[in-house]
Amino acid sequence: MQQTFLTVDLGFGDAGKGSVVDFLTRTYDAHTVVRFNGGAQAGHRVVTPDGLEHVFSQFGAGALAGAATHLSRFMIMEPLAMLAEAAHLQNLGVADPFAQTSIDVGALVITPFGRAINRLRELARGAGRHGSCGIGVGETVADSLAHPDLALRAGDLVDADRLYAKLAAIRELNLAKLAPIHADLPANPQSAAELELLLDPDWADWLLPAYIEFTQQARLVQAAHLHHILKRPGTVIFEAAQGVLLDEWRGFHPHTTWSTTTLHNAECLLAEADYCGHVVRLGITRAYTTRHGAGPLPSEDAALSRALPDACNQLHLWQQYFRSGWLDLVLLRYAKEIVGHLDGVAVTCLDRLADLDTLQICPHYQLGPLQVDRIISASDPQDLSYQSQITAALNTCQPVLEPLDGPEALLQRIANTLGIPVWLTSYGPRASDKIWRLK
Repeated sequence: MQQTFLTVDLGFGDAGKGSVVDFLTRTYDAHTVVRFNGGAQAGHRVVTPDGLEHVFSQFGAGALAGAATHLSRFMIMEPLAMLAEAAHLQNLGVADPFAQTSIDVGALVITPFGRAINRLRELARGAGRHGSCGIGVGETVADSLAHPDLALRAGDLVDADRLYAKLAAIRELNLAKLAPIHADLPANPQSAAELELLLDPDWADWLLPAYIEFTQQARLVQAAHLHHILKRPGTVIFEAAQGVLLDEWRGFHPHTTWSTTTLHNAECLLAEADYCGHVVRLGITRAYTTRHGAGPLPSEDAALSRALPDACNQLHLWQQYFRSGWLDLVLLRYAKEIVGHLDGVAVTCLDRLADLDTLQICPHYQLGPLQVDRIISASDPQDLSYQSQITAALNTCQPVLEPLDGPEALLQRIANTLGIPVWLTSYGPRASDKIWRLK
């Protein structure tokens, strides 16, 4: 039997995707986890049954449960960070993480130059930050669209001459971006560090050997390799990154990512492989709404943020503050609308509700005299002007809250709002903390 789970985060990220993927891998003995969007900025925490912990960034979150990883061409990877992540997995007992990993030659590669200018842009914005993770995903994608011939892809890493030529051109491209923002940069250690890297004349002396080390360990494959993976009997998990409310086109501009965070890429990969197995589409949401970094969060409650400090999402140098609010059904409806068909939903972090004296939910907003129950998606799927208008409106909306009589009532409201059943409930980070309600 061939079976595939497509996972998708119905919020702004941080919904517990790593924990859910680990659970599905163990429950269905999945042989492969496929990364189909996002990039090296992911932070998917997994805690094993015996207490080992790893925050997955580029390797699939099923690796500690024995699953292989495939990075599709839609992945935006960072080789240097991947080497460091592999070292941590080895310390946890994964003998050779790269031996069980395949990387599509078409995957985009983040360079230190793109990462540096990404961070410098955020620093120059001051209080008007967009909420970047500071990894360089946006700069990498933007450059690949504006200058496709210069885009560095995984397959380029094995050709020394082409690699050097592309890196030199990418460095010059990012140096040119410095002039318009240089005057707005604060005089602090963060700016100095990024400028030093970007301006380093000896960059090739340390960067090229690091990439050579990566290619000696990594297994680069053609697109057809995924087709072979999908033809194998058993279960494959497609692991989402970030959340649909950050989608490059459907998110609330400009506080978005440069990646398609719906299930579009996963569906595309399945279609290309002529996949005929059983497909299960699973949405994931926390029991309350969160956002790491800038951008609208209508149900935000400072008292709730203080009551629910997050162990793995604290003040971040680039994203800044981790914010919490009561579960926002308006945003949840919108997420479901832009994702399309889902078979079930997973609700995570239910254990955190036990610490609260009251439980509330946000079914709608007040916008002046108007009650807002639904966000209407744009007829043009790439209308960023429309998305900016939504952002402006959300920043002025006031949440209308209703009390709930316990977690079961919360789960029922989620099911009723989305029109799909709650299949999985999570009361902690381990697989044993989850209840699979699927009949």
